[in-house]
Amino acid sequence: MKDLKSEILARLSDEVGGIDKDAPESIALVYPSPYHVGMSSLGYQTIYRSINAVDGRAAHRAFLPDDVEAWRQSRAPIVTYEKLRPVSDYSVLAFSVAYETEVAGLIQVLELAGIPPLAEERSSRHPLIVAGGPLTFSNPLPLAPFVDAVLMGEADQSIHEVLGTIFESESRDGALHELSEHPHVFVPSLDGNLLPPIDKASDEHLPAFSQIITPHTELRNMFLIEPERGCHRGCTYCVMRRSTNDGMRIVKKERVLSLVPDHARRVGLVGAATTDHPQIVDIVNALADSGREVGLSSLRADRLTDELVAALRRGGHRVLTTASDGTSQRMREVIQRRTSEAQLRNAAQLARKHGMKRLKLYAMVGLPSETDDDIDELISFAKELSSIIPLSLGVAPFVAKRNTPLDGAPFAGMPLVEARLKRLRRGVRGRVDVRATSARWAWVEYVLAQGGRAEGRAVLDAVQAGGRFADWKRAFDALPKGRPRRSLVRPGDRLGRAS
Repeated sequence: MKDLKSEILARLSDEVGGIDKDAPESIALVYPSPYHVGMSSLGYQTIYRSINAVDGRAAHRAFLPDDVEAWRQSRAPIVTYEKLRPVSDYSVLAFSVAYETEVAGLIQVLELAGIPPLAEERSSRHPLIVAGGPLTFSNPLPLAPFVDAVLMGEADQSIHEVLGTIFESESRDGALHELSEHPHVFVPSLDGNLLPPIDKASDEHLPAFSQIITPHTELRNMFLIEPERGCHRGCTYCVMRRSTNDGMRIVKKERVLSLVPDHARRVGLVGAATTDHPQIVDIVNALADSGREVGLSSLRADRLTDELVAALRRGGHRVLTTASDGTSQRMREVIQRRTSEAQLRNAAQLARKHGMKRLKLYAMVGLPSETDDDIDELISFAKELSSIIPLSLGVAPFVAKRNTPLDGAPFAGMPLVEARLKRLRRGVRGRVDVRATSARWAWVEYVLAQGGRAEGRAVLDAVQAGGRFADWKRAFDALPKGRPRRSLVRPGDRLGRAS
């Protein structure tokens, strides 16, 4: 345990911006992936700062260990970073869950903490388990067997209302009944499968930005801030499309720049449609003028102008990253991804003009109606782009998500996805670097993305069997074939709540 704690102390010593606060109402704020992933999450960091800003309340961070098995063998409890206090000692554990397979991480944290993973097996002597995060925009039902309450959507304000309810309530049952009346909180034990609408934070809570800068993350020593929230586009596969929380909300340049601390030498501008910000060139240039390195998420090919790419190069960009998503022009039109070959070709030419080392292009395989002809079009086009600038393809199997127009679309199947990837690799061999997401784990993600409580409980079986792909497949294959598959109801009709 001494060695395990020493790793925590070493990370804390390298952090800038940590908050070490004691308070009567303290919670364990848990990320169900390792530290380097959790501390790259802008939402997690924002909630951490927000809770700690409240008088009498504190949030202490905890993470899934890097080596779960080593931690299990040590028999050491999961502890918070700020206090080295077992998370099981807190009255509330609040999890931020980004994607489907992190349900497994949530289960592992609870097991390592000595807390029964299944909510039905916990009593008043156990902490209340609440969850929020990006997963709630799509399908939180696989979380239902394990958590007591789910904060739907943007929890910038609702987290304070939920914690107030919990700490002021005289009993666990009383807290859950009161939470079930909140317009944006899902209580699995009371609400069945009826989900309330997702919450939308008021503009006064924008933008989200980092509290802590650390070298031990995916985005080493980078300060993150969102110049916009949401997206005004209509891509049919995307949860954050224009219909989600009224599309895109803009944060003015002056506000963004005023929040960047003097000590931040690397700044990441994060959002679903960052390059659609009307002042993005001015923001990037201002940061570059101050001597900072600048990173940008979600570069849209149709927004890449000479001026913007020049600004990105000044900000330290060496690789220009954008997406075609569809493997062909036809597929891009099918999914309403308004990106043309001409725009992607222009991106390659601009990257070369401004001295970038490489163009990285993301694409999906396995979309509905896709054929080998679409893969062949990507092969031909990728080779054309590689003659302009060295090219990397990042390829992911398509996974249909709830709350999108493609909700319910079938998974293409592991054999077909693997065959398409093989065809792609063979077609561009020696010309283009191809890196693909596993078809197997994409299938796991799909089952959870389209599943419900039964699929969530199957995750527990998979984790306890060892967590290998074969364990996940066995657990899912064991589910009753006739189980309800489309049981999610949204928005929740509160009149239909189970009594």
